[in-house]
Amino acid sequence: MKQIESTATTSSLTHRLQVRGKFLYFKDEKFYIKGVTYGTFSPNDAGLQFPDASVVETDFALMAKHGVNSLRTYTVPPTYLLDIAQQYDLKVMAGLPWEQHITFLQTPESEKDIIRRVKEGVELCAQHPAILCYAVGNEIPAPIVRWYGKDKIECFLKKLYKAVKDVDPESLVTYVNFPTTEYLDVSFMDFDCFNVYLETPEKLSAYISRLHNLCGDRPLVLAEIGLDSMRNGKQAQAETLAWQIQTIFGKGSAGMFIFAWTDEWWRGGHEIEDWDFGLVDRKRIPKTALFAVSETMHSIPYSDEKLPYFSVVVCTYNGSATINDTLTHLTQLDYPNFEVIVVNDGSKDHTSDIVKKYPVRLITTSNRGLSNARNTGMHNAKGEIIAYIDDDAYPDPHWLHYLAYAYNNSTHGALGGPNIAPVDDGPIATCVANAPGGPVHVLVSDELAEHVPGCNLSVRKEVLKRIGGFDPVYRTAGDDVDVCWRIQESGETIGFHPSAVVWHHRRNSLKAYWKQQKGYGKAEALLEAKWPEKYNGFGHFTWSGRMYGNGLTLPIKVKKDRIFHGTWGTALFQSVYQPAGGFLNSIPLMPEWYLLTAFVTIIASLGFLWGPLLVLWPVVIVSIIIVIVQAAVSSTKSISLQHVKKRKYKYRLLIVLLHIIQPIARLYGRFNHGLTPWRKRGAGFNSKFLFVIGCRIFTHWSERWRPAEDWLTDIEKKLMDLKTRVRHGGNFDTWDIQVRNGLFSKSRGLLTIEEHGAGKQYLRFKCWAYYSSYGFLILVFFTALCILAAIDNQFTVSFILGLMVVVTTFRFLMETSSSMSSLYTAFKLLGVDEPIERFKLLRKEKINGELNEAIHLENNYLIDDLEKEPGEFAI
Repeated sequence: MKQIESTATTSSLTHRLQVRGKFLYFKDEKFYIKGVTYGTFSPNDAGLQFPDASVVETDFALMAKHGVNSLRTYTVPPTYLLDIAQQYDLKVMAGLPWEQHITFLQTPESEKDIIRRVKEGVELCAQHPAILCYAVGNEIPAPIVRWYGKDKIECFLKKLYKAVKDVDPESLVTYVNFPTTEYLDVSFMDFDCFNVYLETPEKLSAYISRLHNLCGDRPLVLAEIGLDSMRNGKQAQAETLAWQIQTIFGKGSAGMFIFAWTDEWWRGGHEIEDWDFGLVDRKRIPKTALFAVSETMHSIPYSDEKLPYFSVVVCTYNGSATINDTLTHLTQLDYPNFEVIVVNDGSKDHTSDIVKKYPVRLITTSNRGLSNARNTGMHNAKGEIIAYIDDDAYPDPHWLHYLAYAYNNSTHGALGGPNIAPVDDGPIATCVANAPGGPVHVLVSDELAEHVPGCNLSVRKEVLKRIGGFDPVYRTAGDDVDVCWRIQESGETIGFHPSAVVWHHRRNSLKAYWKQQKGYGKAEALLEAKWPEKYNGFGHFTWSGRMYGNGLTLPIKVKKDRIFHGTWGTALFQSVYQPAGGFLNSIPLMPEWYLLTAFVTIIASLGFLWGPLLVLWPVVIVSIIIVIVQAAVSSTKSISLQHVKKRKYKYRLLIVLLHIIQPIARLYGRFNHGLTPWRKRGAGFNSKFLFVIGCRIFTHWSERWRPAEDWLTDIEKKLMDLKTRVRHGGNFDTWDIQVRNGLFSKSRGLLTIEEHGAGKQYLRFKCWAYYSSYGFLILVFFTALCILAAIDNQFTVSFILGLMVVVTTFRFLMETSSSMSSLYTAFKLLGVDEPIERFKLLRKEKINGELNEAIHLENNYLIDDLEKEPGEFAI
């Protein structure tokens, strides 16, 4: 501590940088790291690997003059260097070196020695106001990581992290990784650093997107970028660094360090003279790159002459508690071309009075629901892009800048970004932020989204108008899911920018959380009614992409990640792959697990009447334990509760409770609005298809030639109109169309066409039922129990179990009838383009079992093989 006495009087924790979401902050101002690497230099007589104070001062003065605000050292910086850095307002990322190129974990003594030396290095710099952060390692070689295994390396890095915090608790700590070991999970660090050398804009842009997804909600800093001017030329170095900086900050990184400040570089006991990565040469003469870097860094985070005009739309209903926060930050956005529209959806509090205090457009309507409010904003928007934000959220100052960058560099029809819970909302809100059911984004790739939440959703106005805006049926939730699906259905893509951040307040009470999750359950029911093909028999939807966000419930047994090392560990980009959890491992994660547990509990309760059924109680207990253990495991994977100063264990238990009750709330909302496993979908019951043995063949005569793909597409569309869960066959399937309207059976159809010349076609559509093996096992199980109970003279139990057999059998028959009737009805309507009233009437007639006569329309004829022999047709 003695060597920092010269600055101790000015040292204070107020000079420390802090992490807030994806960015670093210094004294409540966003701090973008615009840095250079400094050293290592040849050691002097005292063994110090830094130049004399006079040289350091000359270097730092030139750095400050050209917009550099940070530097990275690879060894512990001396006091005089930190003092000079403080004099020129430079922050120092201090490297804490140790022997990471050898098998450093071979003995406990070597591990303890490294930790001791790391602590000594921190003690020399602790609490100096020039310290930006400490780097506890730099590029542990991939063969060393492979030798010990990722878990052991991660554990050791966590020890180093804690060692730094023991000495300097308020400091920031990071580890500098690189692509060859990108799979290391160092989420316990304060922010992530990567050394990346990619020399084309496309590759760098794509890889930064990947790194952002690996970092999650933490800041990303590129700790080394650069180009050798000796081999590529000074002009190429300048041009490359310019676009690298633009890409790095445009993609939302928190900062970067250019390798290096000077060509002077010492390593391995001698000077390195066969490369020149510096912005200045060995005599400190500036290169062209220094001026290019200086000019580019003045435009951080992003500058473009063609910035699109945004219309920011805030829809509110009784939002007086939070909308003041929203509007305050919206009026402080660092963006030149935007307007703010507030749609007051019939609020009954004093929301309108609050809004009138701000320079925004206020539109007040009667209470018509969220989707109508969003559409009102759309119709009144002047901007070419509409950015929606909720009244309980507020944006990052550069929110629109990052969206503009993404739109200007892509053709996406819509874009979104992450929503992060503020850390100062209180412990209950923090627990809710770590509970399931929150607004999360779903990505199918590093840059493409399947879904982005409505609290941070932007859409090109012409795209939104083309799909008809938001569906008014969604009054409180579900609108964003529906609009994302329709945007993708229209052929547009949805992009994702990881730094287009909004801060989203979470519910601050259990009652509010319960009400929210019930509302989401209702939204799921409304979505299933419109998009039945996206849901399974239980009423559960599974995203095809990966969900990102805190609070996701995790399975008890997580399959071990697989790391792509390449042959003999030679891959340059060694990525981690997470195997699918598997069906059995995923079942307990579904809300329907609670239904299954309740059902088994009912059967087990019959054991008080008939003893053998008591053996099911252990199954009930195990199923309950699984839920509790899952919740406990998931709570440990949540974000840190370190800002909750007291009663951490109490709030950890609250997170466990929220994991348990959230599925119950969702089920309650879904069941209240018809989304049950026994719901009715499709054409309904038809007595003609009550007992289906073998296959049925339907035929159709057409005077107009069409390819088979068009006929099948037409059948598929009509099945969707019937609200069935339909899918088409894959590359290896021997069927074309499949319909499933329940849990226990489905029907499949196969189309073939006879060509009769002159454009005439005779269509044959073969349909058959396909029963679930699980359904048969359930039926056999209850039948066997029913018989055994009757043999044992337990007639009450036998009657109850027999009733279950009857209900299950009836369900089999009903589902088969419905799916076969749906295929028949869709095929019957080929070529018919009547108003929806006619379609509903025909559907009603089918449900009532009334067969229609052949439909004659535009020389198309239907021959129903239920009434005629195969091959017979009428004209």
